[in-house]
Amino acid sequence: MYSIIVVPPPTPEDRQHRTRIRLAPGERLTFGRAPENDLTIPHDGVSRRAGELCAQGAFWIVSNLSARQTYVVENPEGAGEHIKVGPGRLDAPVPFEFSRIVLPAAGDLLTIEVWAPRHDYLRDGGGPDGDTTAPAFSVDRTKRYFAVLAALCEPRLRGDPHAPLPTVDQVVDRLRPAWPAASRTSVQWNIDYLAVKLRLKPGPETADTGPRLNGKKESLVSLALRFDLVREDDLVVLSGAVSTSRAAR
Repeated sequence: MYSIIVVPPPTPEDRQHRTRIRLAPGERLTFGRAPENDLTIPHDGVSRRAGELCAQGAFWIVSNLSARQTYVVENPEGAGEHIKVGPGRLDAPVPFEFSRIVLPAAGDLLTIEVWAPRHDYLRDGGGPDGDTTAPAFSVDRTKRYFAVLAALCEPRLRGDPHAPLPTVDQVVDRLRPAWPAASRTSVQWNIDYLAVKLRLKPGPETADTGPRLNGKKESLVSLALRFDLVREDDLVVLSGAVSTSRAAR
């Protein structure tokens, strides 16, 4: 039977072996400061009747029963992916397999972890005859530009969705083991190449010149993580050999 597993915020005496609550489909769990809740969170900054979770097969829904606080449901494996659940919002569906509900509580951020069943995916099989659908983004994982993109995305893929992006010098240092000739010039060239390739800026014949990379890097990383152009498994390119062709300078 499908179920979800709820892990409450840790208490001083329960940090080593945190409580786990399992919900079968259709079962509900209320949480809040009041002792009559299924899950009591004894913190003055948590509403007496703060919210409710409900298992729904392979996913779950959350209701925010507080009057003022917005809750955030994070995907810890999604490099910053999250949804906001405003005060009074009922039955908000959560699509993540692993989630972290963040409750702002009088200066503290309390977290409730929720594990949903592994999602099912359509297996790649035969489809209708005809032309193959063009890829949304054409990237070659053997090229230098992809290694640069992976290095830019790495801090947020390693579990810190709000990590600052690496500087160009930090990218150079990160790539040196697999790319000894990496330099500021070559990394900047690849960043500019990616921005054009992924249509984030015009081509070089119309683009402004100069090393203004902060907004460009943020746009590249945001696009790459939102559409899974770079996943954690892809970080292996940072220690492996990649192509030396012109498009991967």
